[in-house]
Amino acid sequence: MAAISGLIRVMEKAARKAGARLRRDFGEIENLQVSRKGPADFVSKADEASERILWDELKVARPGWGFLLEEGGEIEAEPGQPRFIIDPLDGTSNFLHGLPHFAISIAVQERKLGSDEWGEVTAGVIYQPITDETFWAEKTRGAWLQDARLRVSGRRQLSEALIATGTPFQGHGNFSEWTRIFGRVGPNVAGIRRYGAASLDLAWLAAGRFDGFWESELSPWDTAAGCLLVREAGGFVSDYRGRSLTICDKQVIAGNDQMHSRLHKLVTEALKA
Repeated sequence: MAAISGLIRVMEKAARKAGARLRRDFGEIENLQVSRKGPADFVSKADEASERILWDELKVARPGWGFLLEEGGEIEAEPGQPRFIIDPLDGTSNFLHGLPHFAISIAVQERKLGSDEWGEVTAGVIYQPITDETFWAEKTRGAWLQDARLRVSGRRQLSEALIATGTPFQGHGNFSEWTRIFGRVGPNVAGIRRYGAASLDLAWLAAGRFDGFWESELSPWDTAAGCLLVREAGGFVSDYRGRSLTICDKQVIAGNDQMHSRLHKLVTEALKA
């Protein structure tokens, strides 16, 4: 087992504290105050409370670091300092409908050397409060579930592959594009799953539970930690054009080397159709 760094311990401690609050609120869903953030896109008091806990914990542990928050927006870092990218409740719709599949995602993004521009993601934690699972990774140090090393699935054939995705919904996503991709991928694979929390889809891919993943129209807080987990577990992540970006969010294809290549081919064919 790799020695857990001080940074990962700080991130996990914050995630566990926020997760305890989410578990409590999950047991009282009927009493939550819910406001509309957009068509079929909700934000709850639980979401806001989780983000506040994470911000309070992390700003004390790493003063001067910046934040990119799903609800709170961007808080600038001091010159030369990294920033946290945080999704305090990935799977909000699941949460509000009583489905026990949601997570907290925290990533660390460094600045490019000698620049104020943002560069690589170097650490990530995805915590699943209901199952009490902590997925974590640091650049060059591998991906882990608690103290167990993670590796992406070794399956090579699409016919044996279980693929995760996200689907468009009211006001979000391109239904025509997704339908074309589904029409190419579906007949070639063993199954397709849509669970509604991209961070966990990527964590489960890193753990070998899924063999591949595609989705578009995500945000950095959905994918920053998860993409690092997949890469550190030996997988590949790119956009639909095959580019390995620092954070793939607008378009994501992920899997082991062969599965990524085969999925990328199917997606490319679908988009040309």
